[in-house]
Amino acid sequence: MSIYVGNLSYEVKEDDLRQVFAEYGTVKNVQLPIDRETGRMRGFGFVEMESDAQETAAIEALDTADWMGRSLKVNKAKPKTDGGSSGGRRGDGGSSRRY
Repeated sequence: MSIYVGNLSYEVKEDDLRQVFAEYGTVKNVQLPIDRETGRMRGFGFVEMESDAQETAAIEALDTADWMGRSLKVNKAKPKTDGGSSGGRRGDGGSSRRY
C-alpha cells in the first residue's frame, strides 16, 4: 500500500517528507513526481511505509494537518488507471466532409 500526499508546497524535498512520516513508523520509499515541462515538483507525492498499521496512523494524524503553510490531503493511494482515452469526441465523421 502507498499513501498519497497532496497539496504539498513546491519547496518540499524527499527528506522533508520522510522526516514527517518517520514519526509514525519506518518509511520505505518517498516519491515526488516532477513535471516534465517545467522541471518543478507537481505538488503531490507518495509515501510507502513498512506496515499497514503505520500507514493508517500517518494518514489519520496528517490528513488536513497544516505543514509548510499548506493543509495536507493524505489518504490511501488509488491504483493508477489505464485511461487510454481522454473522453473527447473521436470519429465524429461529418465535420470534414466536402460537398
